[in-house]
Amino acid sequence: ISWYDLSNADLKYTTNATGSWATTTVDSDGYVGWFTSLALDAAGHVHISYYDYFDIWDLKYATNASGEWVTTSVDSGGNVGGFTSLAVDAANHVHISYYDYDDDDLKYATNASGVWVTTTVDSSGDVGSFTSLAVDASGYVHISYYDYENGNLKYATNASGVWVTTAVDSGGDVGSFTSLALDASGHVHISYSNWTNGDLKYATNASGSWVTTTVDSVGDVGEYSSLALDALGYVHISYLDGTSYNLKYATNATGSWVIETVDSGGDVGYYSSLAVDASDRVHVSYYDLINGG
Repeated sequence: ISWYDLSNADLKYTTNATGSWATTTVDSDGYVGWFTSLALDAAGHVHISYYDYFDIWDLKYATNASGEWVTTSVDSGGNVGGFTSLAVDAANHVHISYYDYDDDDLKYATNASGVWVTTTVDSSGDVGSFTSLAVDASGYVHISYYDYENGNLKYATNASGVWVTTAVDSGGDVGSFTSLALDASGHVHISYSNWTNGDLKYATNASGSWVTTTVDSVGDVGEYSSLALDALGYVHISYLDGTSYNLKYATNATGSWVIETVDSGGDVGYYSSLAVDASDRVHVSYYDLINGG
């Protein structure tokens, strides 16, 4: 788990790889560690993208692939690096989507060529917050993100060889808190929030065209969503119930959507991150606002 230490303004990393929980300070150079995103490569090395909020306003990257933590400023071209999302491809190349605060654009960075290269993917208004990125088996990139100007869920991919952007859902103010995953066939699955109605929504192109579904509409729900697929392609989503301030979970593993409250012990469920292991067990990390833990 990568996370921001609010008390010390540091990027931290926690793992139970040794059998017990251990926490490391990865970067303490200023107010660093906002909008973290973590992935592992094939050798189990850790890769983290994050935002340097106060000092230099950069997109930063940290890895322990050399055996010790090394941090790098990937993009220092203005105030950049919000809402990062990182993935590692089969060749262990790193891919990061992020938001450019100066120009209100969606940007993308990769070291696939051996050096970091940054690209503006979408500059059509105020776009690019709440990004979520995945890489398919062919190395193509898929990104979901929020179009703040129009209140739309958008999707970008370079699968055709050039970047193509699509408005997936424009029914109200939708598309914040996106989380994207790819199934074994390369189909896209996205969870996101409908701010107009306070709903959790889900979109997929598995049928060949985009289909959107309201998963949970009980109260003000759907923020801080995190989506993953199991081995059979069923969807699992963690998210915040903003009415009861609980951590909630939804899945379609039975063939229809089933919703559970996972934690109702106070004001919990912010910044959730969900993964499914090889045995299809679900794991969720999240923030307890009352206890700061």
